[in-house]
Amino acid sequence: MDWGHSPAQRRRGPPGAIARWDPGATRYHLGMSNFLDDLKAPGPLLLLLEGRAIWEYAALIAATPWLRRVPEGDGHPVIVLPGLGAGDITTLPLRTFLNDRGYVPYAWNQGFNLGPREGVLERLRTLVQEAVQVHGTRVSLVGWSLGGVYARELAKEFTNDVRCVITLGAPFSGHPRATNAWRLFEFLNEEHRVHDEEKLARLRKAPRVPTTSIYSKTDGIVAWQCSINDPEPHTENIEVQASHIGMGMNPLALFAIADRLRQDPSTWERFDARGAWRWFFKTAD
Repeated sequence: MDWGHSPAQRRRGPPGAIARWDPGATRYHLGMSNFLDDLKAPGPLLLLLEGRAIWEYAALIAATPWLRRVPEGDGHPVIVLPGLGAGDITTLPLRTFLNDRGYVPYAWNQGFNLGPREGVLERLRTLVQEAVQVHGTRVSLVGWSLGGVYARELAKEFTNDVRCVITLGAPFSGHPRATNAWRLFEFLNEEHRVHDEEKLARLRKAPRVPTTSIYSKTDGIVAWQCSINDPEPHTENIEVQASHIGMGMNPLALFAIADRLRQDPSTWERFDARGAWRWFFKTAD
């Protein structure tokens, strides 16, 4: 994982076949790189709106009968990584949903996520390798916020072992100061202060597996532009109405996650937000 120090050995391999790239997807991104570094963190109003996370949990409970009608998956393992300052308790609703849909969810089992401290990344690498060995198949990685950055970097190292990557409000693009969590991150991780342009450019680059970013324009922690994948044949961006804190238990986000996990990497296609779904989802095209 690239935090300034490359691992001694990296496992690289060709990605699976992917859907044909829609050139129209570049329309959204024209000129975006020109202002990514000038982005500011979400303002006080959006930060205040993070309090709606409790209503998203209530919505999850109400939507449970509907979510149980989502087609079951193929039983492959899914590693779920929490955000900065959060632990496995925050991903429990998501992991419970994945288990109900027939997947084998893995918690990260490292307590609170305080950043890429000593041993954290090594244990994540071991977790990926053990899951692949136990199940004899590739794993999917789902990461929330900082956990999404971990997931993307893990997929770059273990291309042959990762089926797909799904991130929730992950700040992989733009400057770290375009989030309301950058002070906490740097306080906890002085040795990992990310202000190097070359390093930031590497973080923006998507792994070579199907990669989905689920984001919200009303995110009160991360400027939504920081969660946008550059257009490539195997990347996509799905907008939902959600808070940052509640995104991992937002019914719409969970539906999108299940839909993406069911995709066969060899015939991967972008999320279809046409028809009635356009009232609930938007894609960056």
